[in-house]
Amino acid sequence: MKIAEFLLYFVASAGTAAAFTAAPSRSGTAALAPPSFRHANSFGVSTRRRSSSSLFMQAVNGAAEKKTVIVLGGDGFCGWPTSLYLSDIGHDVVIVDNLSRRNIDNELGCSSLTPIQPPEVRVKAWKEVSGKEIKFVNLDVAKDYDLLVQLIKDVKPDSIVHFAEQRAAPYSMKTSKAKRYTVDNNVSGNNNLCCAVIDSEIDAHIVHLGTMGVYGYGSSGGEIPEGYIDVILPGGRESTILHPAYPGSVYHATKCLDALLYQFYNKNDEIRVTDLHQGIVWGTNTDQTIKDERLVNRFDYDGDYGTVLNRFLMQGTMGVPLTVYGTGGQTRGFIHISDTARCIELAINNPPAKGDKVQILNQIAETRRVRDVAKLVADQTGVEMKMIPNPRQEAAENELDVSNKKFRDLGLDPITLDEGLFDEVQEVVKKYASRCDPTKILPASFWNKKRAEECASLDPESVKVTNPNAK
Repeated sequence: MKIAEFLLYFVASAGTAAAFTAAPSRSGTAALAPPSFRHANSFGVSTRRRSSSSLFMQAVNGAAEKKTVIVLGGDGFCGWPTSLYLSDIGHDVVIVDNLSRRNIDNELGCSSLTPIQPPEVRVKAWKEVSGKEIKFVNLDVAKDYDLLVQLIKDVKPDSIVHFAEQRAAPYSMKTSKAKRYTVDNNVSGNNNLCCAVIDSEIDAHIVHLGTMGVYGYGSSGGEIPEGYIDVILPGGRESTILHPAYPGSVYHATKCLDALLYQFYNKNDEIRVTDLHQGIVWGTNTDQTIKDERLVNRFDYDGDYGTVLNRFLMQGTMGVPLTVYGTGGQTRGFIHISDTARCIELAINNPPAKGDKVQILNQIAETRRVRDVAKLVADQTGVEMKMIPNPRQEAAENELDVSNKKFRDLGLDPITLDEGLFDEVQEVVKKYASRCDPTKILPASFWNKKRAEECASLDPESVKVTNPNAK
């Protein structure tokens, strides 16, 4: 079967461009920052949001232009809003997804809090709200190699954005089956992508969503650089190497293996790669997904896929004590879902040249200690924090100092934790609270037998919704 036979053509919306003004970034250097304003969304809450206008015409390496972009994993939590954003600012977008994340919902018996529509409905709605075309292909990157090669030949993308990996650390530690699936899917899929770019003879720029977890947490003894570290080898020889890997789960280990594959294929075949080491994503909707309820992004709240801040916001809204693992002393990097899309745009607009080494950027807005994040939510909602045994094998406390200079220099003025944006997430929770299964809130995956034993007292049936306003 030819790729053309199962391409589904639909149209995506275009946003109105707004002018950018030179403004000082939070780091004190001049940056191109979009205006902020109060925005009343379809969920009935007025929140502070940035303009949907982009850095599309502000690329550093020359003027940006309309590009053709394949988004692998374009139906997922990060992939869907990023696909809409790229389409909205003028790129031609093809979404590729095998809907595996939706199948995992069935496996776990826990759906997105928001009622996400099938991809065919999503892209049709996107066409109706504004009139730009998005294409959807149901394809398994880890298994359908010949189809992937043919797709790249047919589409001739300028960039391929790679989200198509099992993204949850807890799920990757759930069972031997989940561990094996995570390795098979993530590593095979990434290797297939590299080979497919080479075999297609299309010089597509790969933009990969990695994770801050490849560095480990607190293992550097200082600021974590962006991918590479200068070292002194025996004999006083100076060298620049990849930052040592220190993964904390099977999921994080696959991202470390991704990084090694990129180093090899970049050296051997001169593929062009930008690897983005992203922090924990929070938020759910963007300026594009709020245009129509059929475009709503997924919202995971369960112990396997719910990111920590989104879980806290959901729990606080529903009157459930905030489940802080261990002491809450884990320091993590955070980024809003809207900034994920903006960072992808910046990476697309600023590709490495042929022959350049793999470009690595740290994709975070700020670092916060988990218990401090929980306190922000507790103070706003009036819901108490509850320290519970930690299901993860990790240090109880860690520091985290991270460089994100490259994105700052490219003009990103990131969204930081803001109570106005908290309000928006909470309104989403209130609207769809009836879809919540409280028994899915507590952790259900444990790093090893010792952690499972320490968490044995946790009773999923004990979690009760106490805030009547959430219903």
